[in-house]
Amino acid sequence: MKPEILKRSKALSVNPLKTSATLGAALAFLGFRRAIPMLHGSQGCTAFGKVFFVRHFREPIPIQSTAMEQVSAIMGANENVAEGLRVLCEKSQPDLIGLPTTGLAEAQGTDIHMAVREFRAKYPQHAAIPIVAVSTPDFTGCMESGFALAVRAIIDTLVPEAATAGTKPGRRRRQVNVLAGSALTPGDLEHLKELIASFGLRPVVLPDLSDSLDGHLPEEEFNPLTIGGALVNELATLGDAAATLVIGASMDAAADLLRERTGVPEHRFQHLMSLTAVDALMQTLIAISGNPVPERIERQRAQLQDAMLDCHFMLGLTRFAIAADADLLVGFSQFLTAVGAETVAAVAPATAPALDHVCCDRVAIGDLEDLESMAREREAEILIGSSHAVHTAQRLGIPLLRAGFPQYDRVGGYQRTWIGYQGARATLFDLANLLLTLERGEIHPYYSRLSPRPDEPRQHTH
Repeated sequence: MKPEILKRSKALSVNPLKTSATLGAALAFLGFRRAIPMLHGSQGCTAFGKVFFVRHFREPIPIQSTAMEQVSAIMGANENVAEGLRVLCEKSQPDLIGLPTTGLAEAQGTDIHMAVREFRAKYPQHAAIPIVAVSTPDFTGCMESGFALAVRAIIDTLVPEAATAGTKPGRRRRQVNVLAGSALTPGDLEHLKELIASFGLRPVVLPDLSDSLDGHLPEEEFNPLTIGGALVNELATLGDAAATLVIGASMDAAADLLRERTGVPEHRFQHLMSLTAVDALMQTLIAISGNPVPERIERQRAQLQDAMLDCHFMLGLTRFAIAADADLLVGFSQFLTAVGAETVAAVAPATAPALDHVCCDRVAIGDLEDLESMAREREAEILIGSSHAVHTAQRLGIPLLRAGFPQYDRVGGYQRTWIGYQGARATLFDLANLLLTLERGEIHPYYSRLSPRPDEPRQHTH
């Protein structure tokens, strides 16, 4: 049964949940090697976004700005775009420049694609450097939607038509394209690549944050571009792949375009967080590769089943409140339903078709204030959300499981693995341990009324 979608009813966000679409697009560009996003807006917009990334990933983040100011905000900022692109091309020679817009540029009325065409006409010597422009005003959508728009724009700009490029589905029998939504962490992507490789296949992940924002130490002392990530030149080979795996409904539009361009068969998954979802992935990899499931992965599945038994009495009928973008909200709600728990409060920052698959009777489009009131009304016992939800959990007096973006009050949240049999098992243990702090599921000792309790003083007779 589809949940009831409660539209936003307030004129403002009291306790904001949303992370902007501009940051989502910038994150997608950071998943490509020797790339750099340049936000079209003021320096303050870019600096604020960079702080979010640095606090979450605890890494230096290459990001630039067109530095709009009062005059260009009124008179037009195409010259800012052209000058910014020229400087990046001459100084850094990147393999990819991402050009997402901000709310300021969109309110000013910027045609970002026309600005790129003007740059191409003015500086033809930089024609070999790919530039991907995408409209992502931060007053609409959310991080997930901006990420998805950027991936679609990358495919639209850099993946050639099969007839033009001469590609043929299945020519590279071991190559598997992976369109990974923003809900997947670098740790998730690393684990997913290992799962695919264990079947003798070679994954090409777009964007590949597991290789660029995984927390490794680079050899160079300084690099103005991304270190690691998907190779831009591999985008031309996507049409030769044996199959495409699409993780997250937010990637549907990008997947539709890729299938139209290349004809490569695809397999779509809403998430990879539950036993059923991972089983479906395993069956797909068996069909693509022709190889059986490795013994190591079969053992991981058995370990997850055992963990589900161990945690059943703690998680059964537990009431959860979740605040997240649509893909992550769907994944968590379906995972919790599969282990006997219940999602009683669900809030997303923006509308999305995927919300029809949330396992909850109502989904509110709103902020953390809406989540707090729903969770209090429905007596939620555990909250799932980003670090922004810490104070919400404190006011409710319930534990918080940190998930999503950003996580700035814990180290290593970006590397947390939620997917696969191993990720699901770890999530079960974390949730069960939170419930033990509430004394849920613990079997208390029996004390006979005829014997004194351990905390009572003993009566001594002489």
